[in-house]
Amino acid sequence: MAQENLPVVHVINGRQKKLLQGHPWVYGNEIERVEGEAQDGGLVSVVDFRGRHMGTGFYNSKSLITVRLLTHRQEEITDALIASRVRAACDYRRFILRREGTDSCRLIYGEADRLPGVICDRFGGVVVLQILALGMERYTQVIADVLISCEKPESLLLQNDDAIRRKEGMECFTKVLHGALPQETIIHENGVKLAVDVMGGQKTGYFLDQKDNHLFLRQFCRDARVLDCFSYIGGFALNAAAAGAREVTAVDISEAAVGMIEKNAALNGASIQTVCANCFDYLRAQVKAGETYDVVVLDPPAFTKAHANMANACRGYKEIALSAMRLLPPGGVLATHSCSYHMPEDVFVNTVLSAAQDLHRQVRVITLRRQDIDHPVLAGYPESHYLKSLWLQMLD
Repeated sequence: MAQENLPVVHVINGRQKKLLQGHPWVYGNEIERVEGEAQDGGLVSVVDFRGRHMGTGFYNSKSLITVRLLTHRQEEITDALIASRVRAACDYRRFILRREGTDSCRLIYGEADRLPGVICDRFGGVVVLQILALGMERYTQVIADVLISCEKPESLLLQNDDAIRRKEGMECFTKVLHGALPQETIIHENGVKLAVDVMGGQKTGYFLDQKDNHLFLRQFCRDARVLDCFSYIGGFALNAAAAGAREVTAVDISEAAVGMIEKNAALNGASIQTVCANCFDYLRAQVKAGETYDVVVLDPPAFTKAHANMANACRGYKEIALSAMRLLPPGGVLATHSCSYHMPEDVFVNTVLSAAQDLHRQVRVITLRRQDIDHPVLAGYPESHYLKSLWLQMLD
């Protein structure tokens, strides 16, 4: 379909500013009217209230994000354009990630790589691809072909089983598009070996956004007693052990995750005590028992997936911070995280610091970190910055 013949989505007055700044989404409540026959998954042109062109993107009436813009310019959306963006995403990772002992990274981070709804992670020789937006489904093979050409993986898994696809009106399925999956996928991160479940694990199998923060933790862990809560498969715990911690405890509510922590500890010859428990309950029990730790890590799942639930999320972050601070003596280090983009950085920081105020304890802010740089932040798209990593030292 020629671009000039596309259906036209008219954005209500006042909502064009974010598009001018580079935001790639148009929500349903931002649309004044649609001119022409817009098809779910089809391309549309977006204009402001004066009729000025704002961009071209995919339309989906079933999604809260009704239009996902592919371009803010007057350019045709073609296989060649999509292919060029996949190559650019892979090139960017080669440009920024030259780390010894690490063979895994995020290759495509959706809108931040100007490929809406496309997620791709490399786990050693295995590349895992997810298509989470209806309009991008037609480009699956184009994307896969470029990934195979650029990355030369042993296997490429299309893991389209995320619940987001159902909200977009798509089927959920998993399919090997290239090669054969190994019986076991073992990756290397900062020299640590990690067994990753690419078929049954969370998201694509493992969260690659904390690699640099895992490494940052090491400097605080020599001869330390370390508690890693919401550990998943043990990323922080394994790095603490690698740094020479005298004792490491990893806690997760999932039996499968705890099993993976134990497997990964064995892979690295590390001694890690594992606990399958609700971390809120476990932290309270440790406080009641009078336990102390030199380092506590809190890396919970997103407490809110909507702005309306932010007050409840703040209560959750504060509760675990209060417990963690009670476990830390003067000099102890707390590394606490939020992975929800609905939780603004300043609100998260102030929530955690208010816990110290309630305990009448002074804290030093060591640093405030973000997701690793293979999860880039796109200017004009604040949702691409989601991970907040606050590091504190208890002073008294």
